[in-house]
Amino acid sequence: MNKALQPALITTPGVNLEAYVQSVQTVPVLSAEEEKALAEKLFYDGDVDSARQLVLSHLRFVVHIAKSYTGYGLPQADLIQEGNVGLMKAVKRFDPNVGVRLVSFAVHWIKAEIHEYVLRNWRIVKIATTKAQRKLFFNLRSQKKRLGWLTNDEIQAIAQDLGVGDKDVREMEGRLGAYDASFDAPVDADDESANQAPVYYLEDSSMDPAEMLEQDDWENNHNARLYAAMTELDDRSRDILQQRWFDDEKSTLHELAAKYNVSAERIRQLEKNAMNKLKAHILEA
Repeated sequence: MNKALQPALITTPGVNLEAYVQSVQTVPVLSAEEEKALAEKLFYDGDVDSARQLVLSHLRFVVHIAKSYTGYGLPQADLIQEGNVGLMKAVKRFDPNVGVRLVSFAVHWIKAEIHEYVLRNWRIVKIATTKAQRKLFFNLRSQKKRLGWLTNDEIQAIAQDLGVGDKDVREMEGRLGAYDASFDAPVDADDESANQAPVYYLEDSSMDPAEMLEQDDWENNHNARLYAAMTELDDRSRDILQQRWFDDEKSTLHELAAKYNVSAERIRQLEKNAMNKLKAHILEA
């Protein structure tokens, strides 16, 4: 086997992204005949080494796709890792008898995993929940021909092209165009404009003794249940949740994978299982 396919030479994107990109570019691209031979060995014999070679030879393709999602402000390394998960799923399901190249089959799985990651992490308030909204979320900005709000004709054209309703297009355009208003006045605001900031005209109920007592009771009860639930987890799961969710400087999947000498996908599984146990324990308390 070509030395470029040796896994020891492929770093993980979270450790050094530039080194990872350079290393995957050194992996030779398989010819159609080589790809078909490996795919058949995997499909008919369950050959794990063939699956590994198919994945390694397509990692550069995942990097190429992940770069098109940089506009969402999410870590490039995590986007690539999610895309790699999709690639592995595609390799597992690839049928060499269909008559298409793996890259054509895998693009759907790679984008699907990246889409799920973007939707989970782009905003605290979920911007796309229905199938139509998800389709619009990833396509609306590329469909717009100019800056500014869409005209009725443009809305109808986009709706027809994407197979969604006019109402869905208008709603998603509004969501994508929304911005976070500042609660406080700008630093350089004059006296007149500063008084128009929300901080000056919204009712302040923070000093209501009844609400303060209720809030303290709720926080104490919530913290107590959370602490009790955390103590029920094993040391590794508790440490993963602590570093992924509660520490000020949160660790990435790859940093924890290096710490515990497992894959980033395994860390994600442990995190998900621990979170489910945590939620179940809190609900039972």
